[in-house]
Amino acid sequence: MPGTTEMPGTTEMPGTPSQEEMPGTAKMPGTSSQKEMPGTGPLFEDRTAAAGLGEFRHFNGMTGARLYSEMMGSGLAWIDYDQDGDLDLYVVQGTMVDPNQDPESAVFAPPEPPWIDRLYRNDLEPGGEPMFTDVTESSGIVADGYGMGVVVGDVDNDGFPDLYVMNDGADQLWRNRGDGTFEDSTEKAGLGSPKWSVSGAFFDYDRDGDLDLFVVHYVEFSVARAKPCKSLTGMLDYCGPLSHPAVADRLYRNRGDGTFEDVTRELGIVAEAAAGLGVAVLDFDDDGRLDLAVANDGMPNHLWHNQVSTGPNGAGGFVEMAVPAGVSVNQEGQAEAGMGIVAGDPDGDGDDDLLLTHLELETHTFYANDGSGGFIDRSRSSGLGGPSWDSTGFGVAFLDADMDGLLDVVAVAGAVKVIPEQLEADEPHPLKMHKQLYRNTGSGFVLVDPDVAGPAFRRKSVGRGLAVGDVDNDGDSDVAISNNAGAVELLINRAAEHLTAETPASRWLGLRLLDAHGKDALGATVVSPSRVRIGTDGSYGSSRDPRRVFVLKGGPDDTEAPSVEIRWVDGTREIFRSLKTGRYTTLLQGRGQAVRDPDETTRGDGA
Repeated sequence: MPGTTEMPGTTEMPGTPSQEEMPGTAKMPGTSSQKEMPGTGPLFEDRTAAAGLGEFRHFNGMTGARLYSEMMGSGLAWIDYDQDGDLDLYVVQGTMVDPNQDPESAVFAPPEPPWIDRLYRNDLEPGGEPMFTDVTESSGIVADGYGMGVVVGDVDNDGFPDLYVMNDGADQLWRNRGDGTFEDSTEKAGLGSPKWSVSGAFFDYDRDGDLDLFVVHYVEFSVARAKPCKSLTGMLDYCGPLSHPAVADRLYRNRGDGTFEDVTRELGIVAEAAAGLGVAVLDFDDDGRLDLAVANDGMPNHLWHNQVSTGPNGAGGFVEMAVPAGVSVNQEGQAEAGMGIVAGDPDGDGDDDLLLTHLELETHTFYANDGSGGFIDRSRSSGLGGPSWDSTGFGVAFLDADMDGLLDVVAVAGAVKVIPEQLEADEPHPLKMHKQLYRNTGSGFVLVDPDVAGPAFRRKSVGRGLAVGDVDNDGDSDVAISNNAGAVELLINRAAEHLTAETPASRWLGLRLLDAHGKDALGATVVSPSRVRIGTDGSYGSSRDPRRVFVLKGGPDDTEAPSVEIRWVDGTREIFRSLKTGRYTTLLQGRGQAVRDPDETTRGDGA
């Protein structure tokens, strides 16, 4: 691992990290809210071209026939594939929906072939700006399907993260060899479902030390069976999910020998098939087991409660809890068009809440955890409902954008039905909408004015994938965005530069957690200084930075070295003391001070 050893069980990485929120003036319709900003200038700067990403353009192969899958893709992922301490970027690409059509008939001129996913290496210098180099060819990755999403996780416990790419068609598992190259291990692993899938999640549901895989499937679609759909005005338009049969999601157990087995039915994941688009890993009842929340498009959502016990027999399974938990439908009892989803604790009460993005006129829906395993729809009272009413949201994330210790929200948007005004203006891809940034005030969310958020928030695009990560290692969260039939966007957060020695939130602690096998401990929970679960899942078809940053309380004279408590996936707890701030530190399972779980005598196997 890069970095120098600082104390048993920890290693340092260069940088200056923290978490994210957003300083500045925030506005929402009918109201305004002022907040002092430690510095001047927009929060996010568009560094796409300067960072070497300006040549990428997503190709969706649209020809004017309004084929369903062409407007749904695609996502992207942060991955430190070479383990040099900075984040590299994987971007999912499309191709012709109908392979029998001439690419020259496409509405948008196709980029130079081959139309494959791209891997960009980050050549970051300490204290510098990120600069990316396209290493797709040398990596050996040839992902040439009709790309939709990607998820990152180390499936073979060798310390190097792997890629699972989801397509409208056969998926692919790309195993990281650790020498800068990848191999297609799909067939060997027993994966590669031919069904249309968009999002997935790596997580260790049975706590055996190996990452299992959950894949969210959408609907059955083929060019041969494509049906024409029309808008209310009679124009040819894109169909919706109810026009096609839904496909059931799948759960694959990692056998630990390079192969996976389908345990979907064996473990009780047998609810009625739904058009799934997003998945988030969480522990909604805080029993130590990792659960799954699935955002379904136009159908009730799923919440899979993990009741799998550990040990030689591994008895138990998953139970569908969306209805009793209150996340199946919104507070009006209506199923919504779930696109993106994220789990986190923006209200700071120590449990996992859920935020889902939806179709315009449905709002972003915020389900607040009541602390007893139930959720309350607080979309309106949270401040997220009104400003999102006319937005069709896709990728979404919690992030502390202005480094004040409170989790904010960033979401991208793009329509799924033709916008008449854009069509009349001869817009070739009439689905464009604004991305949004919401500031967490501590008592709710407020939509941030683009003058504060940054010029990119004034531009309209067909936003789909979104992944947050600290690409320049300075402690604040940056954002990568994929746009359907558009450019990728790299938005660099300048919050860390605004902080000064006089700013109470000027101290931050960056953490990377590695389990006993040496891989990112996806599913582990930082119990203190605040509750945060480690993972790469969430959003829409995208994968985030597994590291986390904590803004520390106290003033500029507070020099006490912080400590953190970790609950690992297997239920063991450790405290790591005397950590250094202003940098990332890697914590290794088994190297901290063991602590006894105060509830272990009553929690039983779930602890």
